[in-house]
Amino acid sequence: MADIAERLFGSWVRQVGAATLRADLLAGVLGALLVLPQGIAFASLAGLPPEYGLYTAIVPCIVAALFGSSWHVVTGPTNALSLALLATLSAVAVAGSPQYIQLALAVTVLVGVMQWLIGMFRLGAIANFISPSTLRGFTSGAAALIALHALPDLLGLPAPASPGSAALLAHLQGVWREVVPAAALVGFFTVAAVLVLRRLHKSLPHMLIALVAASLLAYALQRSGMTATWGRLALTGNLGDLWPRLSVPSVEWQAVPELLGIAFALTIVALGQSISIAKALAERTGQPIDANREFTGQGVANIVGGFTSCYVACGSLNRSLPNLQAGARTPLAAVFASLWLLVLLALCAPLLALIPLAGVAGLLMVVAWQLFDVAAWRRLWRQNRQEFAIATATLVATLTVRLELAILLGTLLSLTAFVYRTARPSMRAMGFNAIGAERPFVVVADAPHPLPECPQLKMIRMEGEVYFGAVAHVGEQLRALRASATAPKHLLIMAKSMNFIDLAGADLWRTELAARRQAGGDLYFHRPRPSVLDFWERTGFIDEIGRDHIFPTKRVAIATIFDRLDRGVCATCTVRVFEECARLLPADQRPRAEVAVAVASAERGDS
Repeated sequence: MADIAERLFGSWVRQVGAATLRADLLAGVLGALLVLPQGIAFASLAGLPPEYGLYTAIVPCIVAALFGSSWHVVTGPTNALSLALLATLSAVAVAGSPQYIQLALAVTVLVGVMQWLIGMFRLGAIANFISPSTLRGFTSGAAALIALHALPDLLGLPAPASPGSAALLAHLQGVWREVVPAAALVGFFTVAAVLVLRRLHKSLPHMLIALVAASLLAYALQRSGMTATWGRLALTGNLGDLWPRLSVPSVEWQAVPELLGIAFALTIVALGQSISIAKALAERTGQPIDANREFTGQGVANIVGGFTSCYVACGSLNRSLPNLQAGARTPLAAVFASLWLLVLLALCAPLLALIPLAGVAGLLMVVAWQLFDVAAWRRLWRQNRQEFAIATATLVATLTVRLELAILLGTLLSLTAFVYRTARPSMRAMGFNAIGAERPFVVVADAPHPLPECPQLKMIRMEGEVYFGAVAHVGEQLRALRASATAPKHLLIMAKSMNFIDLAGADLWRTELAARRQAGGDLYFHRPRPSVLDFWERTGFIDEIGRDHIFPTKRVAIATIFDRLDRGVCATCTVRVFEECARLLPADQRPRAEVAVAVASAERGDS
């Protein structure tokens, strides 16, 4: 029985005991308290009634905990996904409308199916292609949108009639004179309360305490009659059914193609967030993470969630890190957090109806500021301007186009930057340092003084892959090496840093070989990688160049190539950079034995 449970849920089932249950029960209490205000706030951000955020904090949390990989990741509603859902679906239906709710549930099921397929087909590595810079830009853009969409509730302004950020900005410009002072007071009080509580004691559930304080302030304003002059306060109202409802999303079939595009974008965001959080927690705990199992668990959670009135969920950093810090030992802590939340809802439902929307908007403002992370942007600017540009472009795209396009744009820019960097591999000329008795093998361009080079043999260190994207750059460099009439006719490529080659790269070296031999020289390689040798075997290049042109050490390469050099040129050469050159000198001009030994030792040491 234990073996079946372990195969189904994971190895953590063998760790369960009295001590872990006690620790998980206590951690679950904190998890329930944390998600209560977050669930309401994030549902509002997603354009859904508040109870949908609470449903999403219950059902997917349980399913993902039992079937995922991480022991400490807590799944539920998140700010980024909530905003992404609003931004993508608000172009199709009015937020909060019955049609919008059904579309949100349908998208949740589609996201779950995509996640499950990714996990089942073991394609979890695709999440690695979302670069940190893309996520930084997207997250910061999402932060700006969170603040923008929270403004109407924060200031007591009427909601816009049309969906979309542009429509919201135009709406705010037209109604900014209608600010409700009571709502603004409660909203900014909530922001201040969160900041003060966090400064006083970071471990306190500051969001929950601030929301309770804001609700008390709103109640006091109403009881004192001040809302008669300062404006009416909008409240959350009755949450409706506290238990998640079983339902099949009702959408028209012609809407499915558009929903698939939205679901794909949300899947990428959800997977990127979930695996990033799982890896971050694993670094602290040492627990190995199975990305494919994690994606499968997240997929099942969203499939079940879509049929139980939940919207798209993924791993939540705001809940996962406190869960670990609270002493959670197994995934049962997340399960207990969901059960504790149901208890709180059953006991406190009438009180939850009194929460002011301005207070919820205040919480979202704090979340938006945390997401923007100015310090991270400063580090990115200092460390890598190219990555900073990618993050900035993604941020701008997040604010101006649909979110799925912004994510795809950021990913495309990151991949393009990577391809551009790899398409220009470095080719460094190598030589011997002729200063002093010992002559180490060095990069000619890095030497403090000009280094002499052999007039017949050019030695180049290849630093990077030679594939179809790099062929043009490498070919141009090779042609430049042959351009002069006095250029060395023989070329030795030090290839131990050339890890990969494709057909285009093989054709490039074949062309270079033919050009060298036609000019009376030759082409040689030092220590190519086994994978490169295997590829050359399959393409027949080994037979064309000859196995005697591929060398295991530089010393053997130089000794062999030296015997193939033009002795007429050697007779008039004054450079004599190689140990073998000494043999061509008269006996009275040869270097002392100890110097020759030192030179030979230096050459062997760089083999």
